[in-house]
Amino acid sequence: QVQLVESGGGLVRAGGSLRLSCTASGLTFDSTSATLGWFRQAPGEEREFVAAVGTTTGVTYVATDVQDRFTITSDNARNTMYLTMNILNVEDTAVYYCAAVEEDIVSVQEKHYDYWGQGTQVTVSS
Repeated sequence: QVQLVESGGGLVRAGGSLRLSCTASGLTFDSTSATLGWFRQAPGEEREFVAAVGTTTGVTYVATDVQDRFTITSDNARNTMYLTMNILNVEDTAVYYCAAVEEDIVSVQEKHYDYWGQGTQVTVSS
């Protein structure tokens, strides 16, 4: 059973930075072709794709509207994925979810992901 645990959310002022972490259990990054992704859901909005990375290929994809500010990386030795967010603005306020699928697809669609974390709140104040 794959379990995902996010951490690193919090309150930050506009222009600041945060790094979110997602640690997986039941899934070994080095030996399993998998995709780890980040999605976010703002109040009153639908959940949207942010970024994804293939655990064995290292291929990444970041949504175009954040790609100049957000970076996704993975540390296979720690079975942990990171989302580094810089120059945050109020519109980045959302619950950020980590997701995984045991397939190297780097998909932007949430329907392709089988496992989800509980989410971590990111709040950006003006």
